[in-house]
Amino acid sequence: MWGRGETGGDWGPNYTITSEIVQLVAVSALSALQFKPRYNKDVQRSKFRIGLIQMACSADPNENLAKAESRIREAAGRGAQIVCLPELFRSQYFCREEDAKFFDLAEPVPGPTVESLSRLARELAVVIIGSIFERRAAGVYHNTALVFDADGLLLGMYRKMHIPDDPLYFEKYYFTPGDLGFRCFDTRYGRIAPLVCWDQWYPEAARLAALGGAQVLFYPTAIGWHPAEKQEVGAAQHDAWRTIQRGHAIANGLYVAAANRVGYEGPPERGLEFWGASFVADPFGQVLAEAGHEKEETLIVECDPRRIEEVRRDWPFLRDRRIDAYQPILNRLID
Repeated sequence: MWGRGETGGDWGPNYTITSEIVQLVAVSALSALQFKPRYNKDVQRSKFRIGLIQMACSADPNENLAKAESRIREAAGRGAQIVCLPELFRSQYFCREEDAKFFDLAEPVPGPTVESLSRLARELAVVIIGSIFERRAAGVYHNTALVFDADGLLLGMYRKMHIPDDPLYFEKYYFTPGDLGFRCFDTRYGRIAPLVCWDQWYPEAARLAALGGAQVLFYPTAIGWHPAEKQEVGAAQHDAWRTIQRGHAIANGLYVAAANRVGYEGPPERGLEFWGASFVADPFGQVLAEAGHEKEETLIVECDPRRIEEVRRDWPFLRDRRIDAYQPILNRLID
């Protein structure tokens, strides 16, 4: 004899759907939603290709945007699926001086750069990381990285957390520190975390992104030499920059990608020579590709999530963290 449940329909011999069964199914479905993976398992395991755009920037924002679009097309044509632009690519690096006129370079979100990069990401089916000078409100501005998925959707943004104030890097005058935390984004091709330039020097930022499941840390960057210092300490400065980011890759067992600008900007006595040298390091810190110091380049690098698994099994730094002992790190100093 076939039974008929409370919701109707024949379900089998002597089978009746009770309210208790319906409730159990609902609870199970809710649990499944709560514990579903952060990203599709095929995406988590599939190889993907990233592209880094190393470019020189002019004083014309529209010219820089047109160049960036052209370079993204080039990268996509060469197989890149996730493309990262340098920091504040729409202008020259205005933080070399403190001048209120440069606030006019800022734009809202959404705004012209969002519209342009969204359209391009959708057309090319690529993920794009673009860096802008964000006008959040009158008197509140951020140095912001935008993440567009391959369908053109703005997945979200990261506002630069660490703000420098050094000779010719007077960023505190312009940028309010970020308030969104260290964020990871699930894209069509992989799970990524955007950080920005000065964040490169902070292992805490890289660690938190790794704990959030990032497979690649992307650093849009604008860093270079003071010409008067280059001969004496230039090589050491570049080596320190490269080394600490390779250290992030090793300590966290993930890929690290830094996209820097290149070229000289500013007057002879108050300018910066941006050193380029964009690069990608694998989860054991090996440099897979690296640009030169003097010209525009596009790097295309394949990333394999299985390499992350392999390295973390052999070097299980995340497993052996003593999270019960790290409370003092929340202090400025341990006096």
